[in-house]
Amino acid sequence: MTEAVTTTDHHAIRKWAEARDGHPARVKDQGDGGILRFDFGEPHEDLERISWDNFFAIFEENNLAFLHQERTTEGISRFNKFVER
Repeated sequence: MTEAVTTTDHHAIRKWAEARDGHPARVKDQGDGGILRFDFGEPHEDLERISWDNFFAIFEENNLAFLHQERTTEGISRFNKFVER
């Protein structure tokens, strides 16, 4: 298994998500900002898809960093988490 890495680079974050069929989203009913997530594949009922611009505005407003893993021993990883910078 590879180690998790952290980034704040918008291009790298978007590239990582899109390579895994991830769409920017936030948890429903969490106010204007909300809790950021990626929605993979079919839309999840608890998530609301948002634009990349809105996603990164929330990301910056909340001073977040993106913790993620590229691969596991089994292949491409979807492990990710948003953490404080």
